[in-house]
Amino acid sequence: MGASILQVGQLIYDTYYWLILISIFGSWFPKFQSTKIGITIGKLVEPYLAFFRKFIPPLGAIDFSPIIALISYRYLGGFAVQGLREVLTMTGI
Repeated sequence: MGASILQVGQLIYDTYYWLILISIFGSWFPKFQSTKIGITIGKLVEPYLAFFRKFIPPLGAIDFSPIIALISYRYLGGFAVQGLREVLTMTGI
């Protein structure tokens, strides 16, 4: 059971990572952002990206905050998944 919980956690983590990537690349195409898929992805990832936009202002027309957000997500998410793995191991699930 612990393995399936870990797999679900990893799946959610990976899915959100890909949604952030799609949002970043989709921002290059304004028509994508106005589609149903683009709007839905934007609603899911924008709260996370907005946090980084508060601290990292755009430099001219280039916004580096999504790149920093993606790197942070990958780095901190690795800790979260490892922590879940250790908790499941300690509890014997």
